[in-house]
Amino acid sequence: MLNHIVLLKFKDHVTEEMIQALEGLLEDLPNKIFEIHSYEFGRDILHSNRSYDFGLVSLFANTEAMKRYQDHPDHQIVLKKIGSMCESVCVVDFLGTDASDLKEKTPDQGIGNW
Repeated sequence: MLNHIVLLKFKDHVTEEMIQALEGLLEDLPNKIFEIHSYEFGRDILHSNRSYDFGLVSLFANTEAMKRYQDHPDHQIVLKKIGSMCESVCVVDFLGTDASDLKEKTPDQGIGNW
């Protein structure tokens, strides 16, 4: 799977209503773009000095599927909104490991301090 992670740092003038509108647009994308395998987003809850304000994690079958997502007209609308709201956007795309291959680790295996 291709993991697509986006971090947003909002400009000072961004209001609660603007963030809610963005969330509404993001929530609707998986219904409009079938290439999206998994889609999660949310606001930062810790508010540390290093924190961004908002994050998005999505999964795609491959780079071709993500390219179709990126070019989709509904995604383009979201990009314009993000561009007007954000002072900084960070993105990373990587091929992830298949977590289903991992075995559950338990305290009796002597792994870590439980």
